Amino acid sequence: MRRKPWDLPFSAEPCEVAGLRRVLSLHLSLWGLPDVVEAAQMCVTELVTNVINHVGVGTPTTLAVSMSDTRLRIEIHDPDTRALPTLLAAQEASEGGRGLAIVDALALCWGVILRADSKVVWCELATDLATTGGHVGGPRVARAEQCLSRYDSVRQVRSSGLGRLSVAVAEEAAIGLIVDLLHWLRAHGCDADDALVRAQVHFEADAPGS
Repeated sequence: MRRKPWDLPFSAEPCEVAGLRRVLSLHLSLWGLPDVVEAAQMCVTELVTNVINHVGVGTPTTLAVSMSDTRLRIEIHDPDTRALPTLLAAQEASEGGRGLAIVDALALCWGVILRADSKVVWCELATDLATTGGHVGGPRVARAEQCLSRYDSVRQVRSSGLGRLSVAVAEEAAIGLIVDLLHWLRAHGCDADDALVRAQVHFEADAPGS
């Protein structure tokens, strides 16, 4: 799976945070990383809130998301090189000062990159990926991904294509493919049972005489 880096410019306003969380959830689900969504959303929330509180409401900011080997990398870019984030030991009764402590607890590592006219606050989160282009769901999900990538070019299976395979063997292969696809759906945060119901509805609608 190719997980292409992406970025999203936005204005650092409290009302923007919910939208950023939704966009992040969508992208990570499409990347097959639903298990890291909650931690990623929390990190983005805290880093953006840090910009709002310490740089200023309305600051032009950019969220950038990419893969760093098998880790998920999140960056928040803003134009202020003076307001540097600091990890504080917030008191239990304190309502503030917890933002970077939360990021520090969730992330494998985090840091700040200073540039001539901007800064980048970044963090990296662990995933369950074994390889950069791998799949969390294991070999079944990988096989389903291969089938889906070919599906647009091969839309029909012809009887002659079975070759020496008996119908019974082909049936078992088809069932195996369905199972792999269900694993793929689950790995991408989809409801496999709902997908089965919808597929059955489409199947019955396409059946002769329906």
